[in-house]
Amino acid sequence: MYRRIDHTPLVAPALIVAFNGWVSAGGAGTATAEHIAADATEVARFDSDLLYDYRVNRPTLEFNEGIIDTIEWPATVLRRRHVDGRDLLILAGPEPNWHWQAFGEAVADLATDLGVIQQVSLGGIPWAAPHTRPTIVVTTSSRPDLLAEDANFPAGTLRVPASAASVVERAIAERGIPTVGFWARVPHYVAGVYHPAVLTLVERVARYLGVSVPLGTLVAEATEQRRHLDAALDEQPNVREVVSRLEELYDASGEVASGAEIAAEIERYLRERIPGDET
Repeated sequence: MYRRIDHTPLVAPALIVAFNGWVSAGGAGTATAEHIAADATEVARFDSDLLYDYRVNRPTLEFNEGIIDTIEWPATVLRRRHVDGRDLLILAGPEPNWHWQAFGEAVADLATDLGVIQQVSLGGIPWAAPHTRPTIVVTTSSRPDLLAEDANFPAGTLRVPASAASVVERAIAERGIPTVGFWARVPHYVAGVYHPAVLTLVERVARYLGVSVPLGTLVAEATEQRRHLDAALDEQPNVREVVSRLEELYDASGEVASGAEIAAEIERYLRERIPGDET
């Protein structure tokens, strides 16, 4: 299912996994993976024909003077970056359409062969969260002792649609490799990459793995996006009011409120709207 390209010996390798698709709100996981993988070396490449439905993840054609020049196929690639005396392996690409179980086992085989000692999954969860407050990260893990004391994790039993990243994480955990998942809550009203979530995830991954990952332009990008979102709210008083409600709930609970609480607040706001106000 994959072709190994680089056989360089690795030092205390950690595997970071992120895919476009489900649980990738705001591009949080994949943008974080791409930032960490800056100037990385390709280690292995998976067979796209085995993973993708090209009607869903279509290849891209490039024409030159009306003649087909290149075809760029969707790809899942493993890359390596050496940081602070250890190797970070980054597996990223579009979420596969086919053969998830076989794919998970193949990634677990590759991780075992490479001597991976830690694995981290990354993603974003669409949430009724205000952009004016710090990004909350939900943590999952293969063992309770991997959760930090201040970790925010789902209480009780939670049943949700699976992602390919979670399938890979489970397969790797079954090989005895400790795994964690960091999932940023992304405001549901934000389109495109949500830079504050990327900044938060980069810092969280670096702290967990004990390495220093340069932030580059992330702080400036997050600040600029906040400015644009604030300006947009100033032009839409009705949306500003909803965000104010979210801020109140966030501040009261210490984190974003539940879906039921959010629905109740928005319904109350709509009932209080001025009759005939269609803004």
